[in-house]
Order: sequence, then structure tokens, then C-alpha cells
Amino acid sequence: MHGEYKVPGGKLVVVDLDVEDGVLRNVRVAGDFFLEPDEAILSINGALEGAPSSTDAAGLAARITAALPESAVMLGLTAEGVGIAVRRALAHATEWSDYDWQLVHTGPQHPALHMALDEVLTAEVAAGRRAPTLRVWEWASPAVVIGSFQSLRNEVDPDGAAKHGMTVVRRISGGGAMFVEPTSTITYSLSVPESLVSGLSFADSYAYLDDWVLGALGDMGIKAWYQPLNDIATDAGKIAGAAQKRMAGTEGGPGAVLHHVTMSYDIDADKMLEVLRIGKEKMSDKGTKSAKKRVDPLRRQTGLAREQVIENMIASFRNRYGLTNGGVTARELARAEELVRTKFGTEEWTARVP
Repeated sequence: MHGEYKVPGGKLVVVDLDVEDGVLRNVRVAGDFFLEPDEAILSINGALEGAPSSTDAAGLAARITAALPESAVMLGLTAEGVGIAVRRALAHATEWSDYDWQLVHTGPQHPALHMALDEVLTAEVAAGRRAPTLRVWEWASPAVVIGSFQSLRNEVDPDGAAKHGMTVVRRISGGGAMFVEPTSTITYSLSVPESLVSGLSFADSYAYLDDWVLGALGDMGIKAWYQPLNDIATDAGKIAGAAQKRMAGTEGGPGAVLHHVTMSYDIDADKMLEVLRIGKEKMSDKGTKSAKKRVDPLRRQTGLAREQVIENMIASFRNRYGLTNGGVTARELARAEELVRTKFGTEEWTARVP
């Protein structure tokens, strides 16, 4: 069995192993990390040898930590990362490079259609009818996108939304509200087979699916990191938030995960505060007194045009994993437009949590 895991902000960990009579055998840990002293790798392998195959990642990490000498130094490597790589091997997880990735980047779409396309394309991946897809959004109009479980009245000031021409829509994933202006926001979705995140906890899957964009930001001179549970941050502040939705496989398909991220290229903070109701409780765990200070736009940090930032992100993904230009099929678009009429464009769905 073979498993790989890229430690967030660190290096690749590779584990090869067998399972005999319910325990791990012939465990071999490798990767491009740094480890001192050399013989510490034997301690790691030995700690995993004979472990019950049902041991979770935390339990495997505890065995490794207990076995390592006090003098051991790990750079780009963590005991938890090794444990996750083992669990991915046992779960027969797939890797990014196993797929022919498709890019969908079309013209501006209505906010409700974006909600529908996320559901439709991810369902197609779940059924095995569509290749894993990176979709970069373009917005036809300003919007507030609220999470699946958020209260409409608690999150959005209707007078502020009307004043600024904001369409309010509800997405299928959880998480918080997104304030969107077409030229000030960068949004993308990943629709991926569930096997890509096999062996990862729900929280770990966020970091794993965000890792490529951290590299893309780094290429543009931004030192960014994953901030649990679902933020991407820099020293200057939060620049993005992520949300996920899991879909079961149908028709023998593999199942899929929708992971979408909204990044602030630029932001009118005063307008945002007129539209969103950002309460004191929400701010209490963010280490800041003002919502204006929570989000630091990419325009300021990169000095690049929005279109150039997007182009750089796409190029970074393509260089890492390969990416073929594609599109939405007529069948997928028809299904998405139907969902706009029956679900995402309706008051019943938008106000399902009043």
C-alpha cells in the first residue's frame, strides 16, 4: 500500500507498507523532508511496525513521538503528517497527479447560476461522468452569498443589500457569508473525487486542498498560510475563506468533495459593513476589533491586476498537476439553469433559515 501527504507549509511524506493479520508490516517512510539524526528514520519506521491497522492518525503520531530520540529534529515533517500518510495508504487514497484536471473559466454568470454550477459539476464528478475540475468564477453582478446554515436576517441587512444592488443567494456548503463585487473578488471551486481526501480528517482536507493556492500566492511574493478551520491568512490579515460540501457517489461513482474559496482582491469595507451584519461575537475570536482589519486585499499585497492574479493562479495549478482547458457541457448547463428556477433562485431556498 502506498500513501502520500504534503504537510501544509512543509514537505512531502511518502509511506509504503503492508498489512498482515491486521497490523502494519514492512513500513517504509520517505520524502523530501529533513530529519536529524539519520537513524531517526529507523525510529519512525520501527514505531509504526506492528501498529494495528485500525490506529487513527493521532495514535500513529503518538507512537512516532514516543519513539523519537530527544535530539531528533524534523524540518518539513511532523509526526502527525506521517500518521496521515499512513491512513491515506490504508484508505487507498488517490493523488493530485492521478487525474487529468479540467479548467472551467467562462464569462460572467449570475450569482444563483454559480451556486447551481457548483452543485451540478460536483455531482457529475461524484457520478464519475466528469474529470476533477478547477472552476474559476466570474461574477455578472454584486452578491452576498450566505452559508447553507446561516440565518438570512442575522447575516444580511436587506436595506443595505438593496441600496448597493446586491443579490442575496444561499450556497450548498456551510461557513460564513461572502461579500462579492465582480472586480474585487476572486472565487474558485475544486470539484474532486472523494478518494483525493481519503484518510484525511474533515479539517485536514481543508489544508490539503488549499496547499496549491498557498504555493501560487508564494510565487507572487505573498507568504500565506492555512488558518484553521477555513481561512487563508497573511501577516497583513485574512485574504480568503473556504467552504466544503461532500456528495455521495451515484451510479457506482466515486463520490466527490466541493471545495470553494473566495479571495478578496480588493474590498469596499464601508459598503461591506452596510450590507453584512457582522456581530461582536463573530469578531471575538478573530484577534481584531474591526471587520475592516480582518480582510487584507490581494491588490495591495501583490500590486497586480486581478486578471493577472487569476492567470498566475491558473498557471501555478497547471505547472503542479496539469490542467486542460474545458467547459460546461450543454447538459450540465441545462441542469444548472433548472436548479436556478427550482432552488437557488427561489425565496424558499434563500430564506430556508429565516
